[in-house]
Amino acid sequence: MNVPRLEREIGIEVYGTKTEGIGGRLRQFPEDFKVEEVLENGSTAIIEPLNIENITGHGRYLICVLVKRDIDTFQAVQTVANKLGISAERIQFGGIKDANAVTAQHVSISRMLPEQVTEIKTGNLWLYPVQFSNDKVHPSLLFGNQFHINIRAISHPTLTTTKRLQNTSRELVRLGGSPNFFGHQRFGTARAITHIVGKHILLDEWEKAALTLLAKPSLYEHPESRDARQRLLDNQDYKEALRYFPPGLIYERKMLIHLAEQRRDFVGAFHRLPKRLCQLFVQAYQSYLFNKFLSQRIRSGMRLKKPLNEEYKLAINGEGYVALPLIGYEQALSAGQQGEIETRILEEEGVSPRNFKVSTMLGISSKGGLRTALTQVINLEIGKPAKDGANVGKNMLSLGFTLRKGSYATIVLREFMKPKNPVKAGF
Repeated sequence: MNVPRLEREIGIEVYGTKTEGIGGRLRQFPEDFKVEEVLENGSTAIIEPLNIENITGHGRYLICVLVKRDIDTFQAVQTVANKLGISAERIQFGGIKDANAVTAQHVSISRMLPEQVTEIKTGNLWLYPVQFSNDKVHPSLLFGNQFHINIRAISHPTLTTTKRLQNTSRELVRLGGSPNFFGHQRFGTARAITHIVGKHILLDEWEKAALTLLAKPSLYEHPESRDARQRLLDNQDYKEALRYFPPGLIYERKMLIHLAEQRRDFVGAFHRLPKRLCQLFVQAYQSYLFNKFLSQRIRSGMRLKKPLNEEYKLAINGEGYVALPLIGYEQALSAGQQGEIETRILEEEGVSPRNFKVSTMLGISSKGGLRTALTQVINLEIGKPAKDGANVGKNMLSLGFTLRKGSYATIVLREFMKPKNPVKAGF
């Protein structure tokens, strides 16, 4: 089954299922893609709480729920920080949530009173306090995310759609889950460049990294942004670029301000960005390699759930699952046939684990780790197709499921939808 070119470019070369897709479109409206974060202790960040209970607990951190609509996590946190008059470093969160969506997640703010955060409310975000704690929000506290998703603009008749959904659902059960690829938003669906930026950083090619981030245009981004990038690529006049780069390109403009004054200081330009964003570039390339490893494993016909004796494994609910390496300076490659796959891909890419030790910028190196080849799709609920009021003559349906942290809803959805063009399909 053919995989779209845009997915192959981010290392996703195969599907886990062989069923026909239902097509359709995601995120026609941000409300079509809702995400609610779940902690290991069972606490869920609710988008629309029925009531806000009295604040409990004690400690130096105020735990809040940040609800945002159609804005990325970094910008949302910076907006909150600006309104509170504090540094964004005082606001901690466990995971990055989808931008084109409505999401709720836990954040912790040091030395803050509940009445201060209840005043934070704009058109695309609001904050409500939950409790005080001595522990800040951290990725280790997360269990995963609940997803409530509408797929719109489905062209197939109801019976066809229902049958295809059932067939895919059965295949996922047989597999033991969905392939645990890193999803489209990890790389930027409309402009999949974060992993390319990361590779240049790892190879100490900072000018190429900067030009990729600033000036590599995409057919799928807004024409104004695309034209601005192309113009900068042609003349590389950073000072002039500040006059025509759209205000919405916040991070690019931060870099341009620096380069307008210090034209060759590309490392310094990246220092203008949030440290976590710079980490994401390195992690995106790590994710790209993982996707390649997993794609080739599936193509080779190797099993995804039960590991061979010499293979890495991770325990889920007491059961061992196949795990593949997230390449880093301390993470060894797999053994056996899987190791041969990984070695070949690294050689083709011209990188090695030691490249993930970045001396030029502190705090963005990666030791590496392991990630399961499959992710369990928990509490999957599929609604019945119905008329889509937003698209004449089309149907829509709703899905709900929970995934463990680090797993992507779009990766599950692509198995059901099999999109021909992920950008137009809202991925």
